[in-house]
Amino acid sequence: MAYWKDVYELGDSYEYEYKFAGNYGAKGEKRAKKQKATPEQIKRQNQLNREKRMRRLIKANFQPYDIWACLKYPKGMRKPTEQVKEDLRKFLRKLKQEYAKVGEQLKYIYRMEIGEQGGIHIHILVNRLRVKLDTDILMQKIWTHGMVDYESIYEEGGYEKLAEYIVKKPEEEDGVYEQLSLLPKEERQEYIKYSSSRNLLRPKPIRKTYSHWTVRKLIQEGPKSREGYYIDKNSIVSGVNAFTGMSYLYYTEYRLDKETHRQQDYGGGG
Repeated sequence: MAYWKDVYELGDSYEYEYKFAGNYGAKGEKRAKKQKATPEQIKRQNQLNREKRMRRLIKANFQPYDIWACLKYPKGMRKPTEQVKEDLRKFLRKLKQEYAKVGEQLKYIYRMEIGEQGGIHIHILVNRLRVKLDTDILMQKIWTHGMVDYESIYEEGGYEKLAEYIVKKPEEEDGVYEQLSLLPKEERQEYIKYSSSRNLLRPKPIRKTYSHWTVRKLIQEGPKSREGYYIDKNSIVSGVNAFTGMSYLYYTEYRLDKETHRQQDYGGGG
């Protein structure tokens, strides 16, 4: 029986995923009986996997106080999808140029959306400039089509809520779903997907296999953090995957001096 752990390095944190058979990984223990997943369970699991991948993408590329913004059009304006995409391309091109002027690279993740009343807007996550320049004011200056709402992001829950928002799909009972149904079929996909800059780091795990004695000790004594890090007790999750029959243990550890580290990165301004 194979036992393994996946380790994700995500900026100031590491995420660990252990998978094994039985409660303690002891020799001779077997995985639990598998269950056949229902279509609804498969749909939910796929959504959770998308959220997990997005959360890790954010953690690997962005930091607290980076900007989550909404690019708006005036109330009542209904631009064709292709025109909205062109507006966005021009915005990103100019913003990238402004970052390059101060020797920095623009990173972003965006999603075009349509509201319940048919209004189109764009949610976008960007890295904040680390020089003495107000990134939010720069974005408003470049986006000439309407107002820009913005807020700083925070790492609480490992950006769980932000990741969930970016990858969510409209439900049939939502007013948004009704508005999407009014669009040509080829345009709908533009409002239910996200896009990102090519320069983002794409987290991949380092996988290691180990003996049943190693996981038995881990379960009995609990996980131990590496030097200079601490384990977030709220991140420790264990159980049995009903579809694979394998047991699992997940947890996250953070750098002890991460706040000081970030303040130095940002130079105290921005």
